[in-house]
Amino acid sequence: MTATAPYPAGGTADATADARIPLRGHLRHTGALVRRNLLWIRQDPESMFDAILFPVVFTLLFVYVFGGSIGQSLGGGQEQYVQYIVPGLMAMMGMNMAQGVGTGFNQDFNTGVMDRFRSLPIGRGSVLFAKIAVEMARMLFATVVLLVVGVLVGFDITRWPGLFAAVGLSALFGSALMWVFLTLGVVMKNAQSVQAMGFLVLMPLQFGSSIFAPPQSMPGWLEKFTEYNPLSSLADAARGLMVGGPVAGDLWMTIGWSVAITAVMAPVAIHKFRTKS
Repeated sequence: MTATAPYPAGGTADATADARIPLRGHLRHTGALVRRNLLWIRQDPESMFDAILFPVVFTLLFVYVFGGSIGQSLGGGQEQYVQYIVPGLMAMMGMNMAQGVGTGFNQDFNTGVMDRFRSLPIGRGSVLFAKIAVEMARMLFATVVLLVVGVLVGFDITRWPGLFAAVGLSALFGSALMWVFLTLGVVMKNAQSVQAMGFLVLMPLQFGSSIFAPPQSMPGWLEKFTEYNPLSSLADAARGLMVGGPVAGDLWMTIGWSVAITAVMAPVAIHKFRTKS
């Protein structure tokens, strides 16, 4: 039996190799890499600290520090703000998990893990899809933690179908953002650069949105910015699905952003990964 030669890294050879692998082969490779990444998390449980601590810290911080004052602007108090902030934090979850996939991917390059993958006869896209699949699992775990903490501080779940739809919508948008950060993970020199770039992008989007406070209380120019911010659309759609209110416009806007980001950035991320020397 003749052994299969490793594929050379980068360029046309990678694209030709990928084309020769059938769909079943890509799925098998992706599944094996997902298992490898999950085993790595099992060996390094500290890698789950962000998925556990982020929803706990942010929920308690915003509910008990800002809940009373912002809740009054919503026509209630802290109880009203809990109903407002929990769906918003669910929208924020995808962005923070997406940033983590970029830094982790970059570290894999710098430690030589990706060189090993690129020398094996596996589909190059399988490496990226496996990374996204595992990060999606981490994101869903963080969402469960968020909802548990939210219920403990007074969040009232009355629309279970809407809750599951909001989780799915957040996962869709989060997966789209992961392609952006996978690209950054490939092109940036180190994980610190990926993290810094993510911070510069995420902070204005997060705080210039309707996640933490209603836009009506913001200056006119910032309120206008929030109207076009995809995080505002996601947060408002999640609120409409979970606690009631308008849904359709924000729902389709979020889906449109997710599809557009994925359509543009997924081919870029795969190409950059294939051609990285």
